[in-house]
Amino acid sequence: MYSKAALDDIAAQRERWEREALQQGQPQLRKAPFTTPSNLELKPIYTPLDLAGHDYSSALGFPGAEPFTRGIYPAQYLARFWTMRQYAGYGTARESNQRYRYLIAGGTTGLSVAFDLPTQLGMDSDHAQARGEVGRLGVAIDSLEDMELLFDAIPLDQVSTSMTINAPASILLALYVAVARRRGVSDARIAGTVQNDILKEYVARGTYIYPPQPSLRLASDVILYCTERLPRFNPISVSGYHMREAGCTAVQEVAFTLAHALAYVEATRARGGAVERFLPRLSFFFNSHNHLLEEVAKFRAARRLWARLVAERYRLSDPDAQRLRFHAQTAGSTLTAQQPENNVVRVAIQALAAVLGGAQSIHTNGRDEALALPTEASAKIALRTQQLLAYESGVADVIDPLGGAFAIEALTDTIEAQARAYLGEIERRGGVLACHEDGYIGREIQRAAYRAQKEIDSGERVVVGVNRFVEEGAAVPEILRIDPRSESEQVERLQALRRRRDGAAAAAALERVREVAGGAENLLPALIAAVESGATVGEVAGALREVFGEHRAGAAL
Repeated sequence: MYSKAALDDIAAQRERWEREALQQGQPQLRKAPFTTPSNLELKPIYTPLDLAGHDYSSALGFPGAEPFTRGIYPAQYLARFWTMRQYAGYGTARESNQRYRYLIAGGTTGLSVAFDLPTQLGMDSDHAQARGEVGRLGVAIDSLEDMELLFDAIPLDQVSTSMTINAPASILLALYVAVARRRGVSDARIAGTVQNDILKEYVARGTYIYPPQPSLRLASDVILYCTERLPRFNPISVSGYHMREAGCTAVQEVAFTLAHALAYVEATRARGGAVERFLPRLSFFFNSHNHLLEEVAKFRAARRLWARLVAERYRLSDPDAQRLRFHAQTAGSTLTAQQPENNVVRVAIQALAAVLGGAQSIHTNGRDEALALPTEASAKIALRTQQLLAYESGVADVIDPLGGAFAIEALTDTIEAQARAYLGEIERRGGVLACHEDGYIGREIQRAAYRAQKEIDSGERVVVGVNRFVEEGAAVPEILRIDPRSESEQVERLQALRRRRDGAAAAAALERVREVAGGAENLLPALIAAVESGATVGEVAGALREVFGEHRAGAAL
């Protein structure tokens, strides 16, 4: 972009500046070198020298065009803002429904459902291992009746719903489809996303049920079913978020997320899917962490690298196939129980990074989430944070406003190059499943998490209110408390359902699930029929357990 003569002149000027201005008569620098949380070294100043050899068209281009560095749509937020989602769910379906209505009334443009731990593990609320966990981490969903209550008076043909569910994703999607059909909403009109990313569960979260191969089969069946029947529903959200929460770096988040995405593509191809048809349906989910510059660069690097991988591996130049559509959530692991009001500022910075990085959908965490699920007041502040960014900050009024900034472009190049190197190492080791089996990906995440914690413990990495600017005896704010009667009410509702349903019809539907699971058909039609018959989440998941088995921690993948 610059001539050799211009670059030589800039180099001479920078050398003179460093010698005469930066090093002479200046206060001692706070530290050296400065680095990002991912240990990428930051220079004191960036100039065109850091982008020498950059070709504008191949490195940046224009929004909506290859390589999509500057955004996946031509107009970006000039046409419409990102979807403002608020992740919510607790107690019973009725309680969560009230929170959803509250958020919609406050201006939320998309729902994001948090499910409790028993639901995530395919257990009904009266399972012995569910005791004490029902409705705690999210909402308890056992049946079609629960799902109907959860979305009572919410227009499913007008609201986009994201569901954070993985091992039983196919079952929860079946429930959502069944609810919509009961209301006369066609499959073609429901919109949303189901997370459905099981691979990251084996290294970051642990809410898996089945071994990897049948789990990949379930994920692929959802992708294929949505491609054929649910044109507005994203069948998977490949999630780097949870790996970042577990401690990985920004570079690792990009690399491992895209590696998992490629594994889903191959698994779906093996199930007979045409890559050019289902690839445009993939979506992604990233963390938005504290370091503004690194995070903006990370989002841009991920978008560009994915476009290049699709072109290289699948010979697809279709923009729909190359676009990396992503949701971003602010970083829960950065929230502190100490001085929780500081979290409002952290969340604002992280949300700003997501906007500057071109997210299609954003969730902002509540200020009190290091202590409990957010109160209504905290949820409203989190939502207002997004609205202030959209309507008052001006950052959405220019497409990719940091594009071309020397520091941003240099960091984007570095993150892409290092992420690509990780992808090469994963391939060299035999692919994603082999790297899960030998522990490579898990070890890389653990090393990064250990280094970060050492930096916090030593004070090298400052956490305001925790290892610097500490206040003793601060008052604990009011937090959301789950009514202890919610669990017993949920169990009673579940057992009443079992008494009045047509038991024979439910048993026959479950037998059909077992039959299809043992064969090669797509499981979604059988799962939808099962939940419509009155079979519960735990019963359907149990039928699949009988065929697929269960994965145990430490078992080979």
